[in-house]
Amino acid sequence: MRDFAYARATDLTQAVAALADGAVALAGGTELLNWMRLGIADADAVVDIGRLAELRGIAVQGDVLRIGALATLNEIGESALVRTAAPVLAEACLKAASAQLRNLATIGGNVLQKTRCPYFRAEAAAAGAMPWPCNKRAPGTGCAARDSGYARLALFGGTDECVATQPSDPAVALAALDATVHVAGPTGTREISMTDFHLTQEEAARAHPPPAGGPGGDGASAVIENRLQRGELIVGYSVPVDDVSRHSAYLKVRERESYEYALVAVAAAVACDGARIRSARIALGSVAQKPWRLTPAETALAGQTLDASSVDRALGAALAAARPLAGNEFKVVLARHAACRALLAAGGVA
Repeated sequence: MRDFAYARATDLTQAVAALADGAVALAGGTELLNWMRLGIADADAVVDIGRLAELRGIAVQGDVLRIGALATLNEIGESALVRTAAPVLAEACLKAASAQLRNLATIGGNVLQKTRCPYFRAEAAAAGAMPWPCNKRAPGTGCAARDSGYARLALFGGTDECVATQPSDPAVALAALDATVHVAGPTGTREISMTDFHLTQEEAARAHPPPAGGPGGDGASAVIENRLQRGELIVGYSVPVDDVSRHSAYLKVRERESYEYALVAVAAAVACDGARIRSARIALGSVAQKPWRLTPAETALAGQTLDASSVDRALGAALAAARPLAGNEFKVVLARHAACRALLAAGGVA
């Protein structure tokens, strides 16, 4: 662990100024401390935002659920307001980690956590000391995971430079709920749709193309994972509350139930007129570097009967666009069955 300066922000303006000067934010600390231990983060300064009252709170205002960035996962999961307005978010938070971690981990920090790819999570004091190639840690070195047979890699949006996935459970629920991320930075505040907040590797590569005439990608785009700019901080989320959000469910498929990251996760929400689907939303987790909305399936399901046959048919067509790697082909089938189960559960169908 290297030496660093520590400061506690007393207001949001002070926190943003510190971030703009290069400090990193400390909220619950459940992820940042791991980054510093592994050598992923080596900031000279840390600003503690954990006592900023303006970043706390859970409330329903009209038809909008508002959640502060410092709300902990346990606070959200146990909130009667959230469990009624958006049960999928409560379930995702309670499945995200152990109870001890959920007492500290914040929803602002959770959606910013790094991939659990073991080739990225290696302990190395500096990027040049990595035991294998990883463009996220040392751009231009390559991707050791891509041809490794490791199962927890992307089905959508990956590139030759990186095929890591985003592991956040709450992020998947927020994407399915069409939530908005509220951000503060040096130039003021702005809003980002949760479905656009994270970037796949393909999206990041388009935003950061390799040098003209270069032989393919240079790996630099692998470190770009979201749309936050320097000095910006998530301050909270707003979630539309409607018939869709109230009828929602989260399904997390993992190797052990007690505490594990997902092989595949699904956030599903549905509103019906009788037995017919009026509106459906489905987001997959752990299949891309962002929550992956199955919009083709959502469109196809409108007007269909909410039953296993109709849902499975729509999901099969939507998942045809998946690009599995050697070793994770099974995740396509797993995602299809998990999404079907989650959507039926959201609609109250056994």
